[in-house]
Amino acid sequence: MKTKLEAIKNAAMEEIKTINTPAAMEEFRVKYLGKKGELTAILKMMGSLTPEERPIMGQLANEVRSAIDALITEKSADIKNAEKIKKMKEETLDITLPGVKKEIGKLHPINTVLDDMIDIFQSMGFDVVDGPEVETDRYNFELLNVPADHPARDMQDTFYLAENLLLRTQTSATQIRTMEQRKPPIRMICPGRVFRADEVDATHSPVFHQVEGLVVDEGITMCDLKGVLEQFAHEIYGPETKVKFRPSFFPFTEPSVEVDVSCSECGGKGCRVCKGSGWIEILGAGMVHPKVLAGCGIDPEKYSGFAFGIGLDRLTTTRYKISDIRLLFENDKRFLKQF
Repeated sequence: MKTKLEAIKNAAMEEIKTINTPAAMEEFRVKYLGKKGELTAILKMMGSLTPEERPIMGQLANEVRSAIDALITEKSADIKNAEKIKKMKEETLDITLPGVKKEIGKLHPINTVLDDMIDIFQSMGFDVVDGPEVETDRYNFELLNVPADHPARDMQDTFYLAENLLLRTQTSATQIRTMEQRKPPIRMICPGRVFRADEVDATHSPVFHQVEGLVVDEGITMCDLKGVLEQFAHEIYGPETKVKFRPSFFPFTEPSVEVDVSCSECGGKGCRVCKGSGWIEILGAGMVHPKVLAGCGIDPEKYSGFAFGIGLDRLTTTRYKISDIRLLFENDKRFLKQF
């Protein structure tokens, strides 16, 4: 039995040298010290020994067990330390390598200009109102004093979804909804997408953006309109910008004007951008037609107002000197990264 115990000890000492994983370590422990292990099997033979031999063999067996336990403890610590070192090497970060640059999104130039416009008009006391993109003929045309035979009603200009249902051609429809729902004083703007059956080219798109504005109160005059729009132009283009009002015609305003600003590219001297005129048209405006006020339940004898419509896409292209409106809709990262 003594020979067998020593043989088990020597075999364990040799075998443990080849172990390098926790799983193999556990198999080793079970093989030698488990309930069915080699040392346990030897101990079961103690009953066949004489009373004198039992204490001697028992002490030797305990020494062998302690020796194997010590081997297991030491080897387990070595394996754990080796795995820790391996993991640290695998997770080492080489700080000398250049980092991978993460692309960060930015505001689209249209959104940037829109945010600036909203800030400008809110500073002048305007509310921001939203309206539906799918409108009825009544709000998009009829209540805006657009007669049935007006060219704007032509199928070539308007996307009709049903007989009296269409994609709005102007955000002015939201002005009508606002005047129906609120009592004067009213001071609001409505930014949003509008739709017209235009051919796509450098200056036209079937989908574009407008910002409509409306003020209704007692004693509103053309001077108020000019003051608001001049202030807006100076905030957007700079205080040196000149503003020009030209007579025009819109069914829902009377009198009506178109507003030009001095070309920011040439300072009004004339260039390719302004086609040699020195001026760039940015919006249409006018005093709200009395029929429009009356149609919304507002007494035109007591109240007056003005309205304006700004082409957000044109404003963006002139502000950033963009030559083709299509660039605003193509989502080309090379273009958008410039902003």
